[in-house]
Amino acid sequence: MDSIITVSQFLLSLSILIVLHEMGHFLPAKWFKTRVEKFYLFFDFAPFNSLWKIKRGDTEYGIGWLPLGGYVKISGMVDESMDTEALKEPPKPWEFRSKPAWQRLIIMLGGVTVNFILGFFLFGMMLWTYGKSYIPTSELKYGMAMDSILIRQGLQNGDVITKIGNTPFNRLDPAVFVEALVLDNERDLTVIRNGQEQQIRLPENVAEQLTSQKVPKAMLMAPRIPFVIAEVVPGKPAASAGLQKGDRIIAFNGQSIPFFDQFAPLAQQQKEKSVNLGILRGNDTLQVPVTLTEAGLIGVKTQIEGYFKEEREKYTFLQAMPAGVQMGMDFLNSQLKAFGQMFRGKIAVKDNLGSLISIGKMYGPVWDWERFWHLTASLSIILAFMNLLPIPALDGGYVMFLLWEVVTGRKVSDTVMERAVTFGFFLLLALMVFAFGLDIWRHVIQRFL
Repeated sequence: MDSIITVSQFLLSLSILIVLHEMGHFLPAKWFKTRVEKFYLFFDFAPFNSLWKIKRGDTEYGIGWLPLGGYVKISGMVDESMDTEALKEPPKPWEFRSKPAWQRLIIMLGGVTVNFILGFFLFGMMLWTYGKSYIPTSELKYGMAMDSILIRQGLQNGDVITKIGNTPFNRLDPAVFVEALVLDNERDLTVIRNGQEQQIRLPENVAEQLTSQKVPKAMLMAPRIPFVIAEVVPGKPAASAGLQKGDRIIAFNGQSIPFFDQFAPLAQQQKEKSVNLGILRGNDTLQVPVTLTEAGLIGVKTQIEGYFKEEREKYTFLQAMPAGVQMGMDFLNSQLKAFGQMFRGKIAVKDNLGSLISIGKMYGPVWDWERFWHLTASLSIILAFMNLLPIPALDGGYVMFLLWEVVTGRKVSDTVMERAVTFGFFLLLALMVFAFGLDIWRHVIQRFL
């Protein structure tokens, strides 16, 4: 039953995203009197037929059997269907290739435009409906875990910031903290350190330090919590070492580390090395040798529930919409940074790249509408960004060729387009197979090793 709920949520979310994305192509095509031959949710590739279809006017609407995406087939356009027979004939007035470049550009940008708008709108509607959760600083019984850039400015892990200048800092909100330092030029902080209230004067160049390092705001500070294992990932070092759910890590090579934030800096210095972890299991203290991964990880998920109580800030509709746009932009910015880290080799691709299996598992076995809409909004923005990549067979590939045509006045030949789309299609197929293989290894094979 749990699997059915997870799959149902994922398919509903995917269907919403695909249908609205394809509508972004379909409607401009219709407005510019371009014939659309097919509009499909999911793919209907051979050897199986579509699960359902109906013909209305010039367009066949249907549902395919392969839930990896969807498509609209536009007359006179080189696409992933590889149907190029019509291109051998002279262009027809209703075909895509007969339309002006600016109209073709609008048709191709329609899908990603809808996905961006949808993501921002859903984030805004979530804020209006559910509000935004936050942690009152009064709930931080272990204090705050600070990023290294804040520690260099004079703060310490375990501090609780209570005032910025004369303004109370009542909630853990890194964005408010950065705004006060960068925009309002505040330098004086009031903190609780080791149970005592202290005044701290930050360096004059703290704003420059914060902006030049380009650390995501959400990463600057977090609640400080013990390192208690919520889940052990199969096939990872923690599983091989026999660590269990509920274990609390309290020491690293003999050094006491009662809190989660103390583990990462030490582990980063011992990548791919064997270390001794002190483990508190029930009333027993154990010494467990573990070999860290190349990223300095052990392969566990951390328990974060139960240490503090969250509250919610309410938004009016007029407040929620711009806040939703900002929420979407912050999410996109964090994803771009993550992709950049992967390309630079600072984040292991094999540990972070996933297919539809990984995405589907995020929905969970319980139908939670807030989580559902958050994931749908996030995926909508990711889908928009991925489709804008200048890879032939993606919307961004077509846009790249159309911009070339607009700038130079020379249209890319159908033969070049056909070869480019074929190359792009097989490149994407290889990437999907690779990601699917990683998921099969993580979620299936490693469970039996």
